[in-house]
Amino acid sequence: KKYLRGLAHHLNPSVRVGKKGVVDSLILSVDSQLKAHELIKVKFVNWKDQKDSMSDQIATQTQSENVGSVGNITIFYRENSDPEKRKIAIP
Repeated sequence: KKYLRGLAHHLNPSVRVGKKGVVDSLILSVDSQLKAHELIKVKFVNWKDQKDSMSDQIATQTQSENVGSVGNITIFYRENSDPEKRKIAIP
């Protein structure tokens, strides 16, 4: 997890959780970003007090792993199912 957090340091949040919270369109967006990048940041704009429970919900629904969080941003990782498309090699 520490290695992945280090890789995510320079990334900008690719998905934002807004007024509607965790809805199907948000899950689809996170899922597509994970397919494309494997490691993403999600920023919680409105739901800051419920960030931990929502992060767990997002991780469960996208079959990803919550690597860590800093402030209002949570980092998610999911290894690409196609070995040829994997971008991150975990030591």
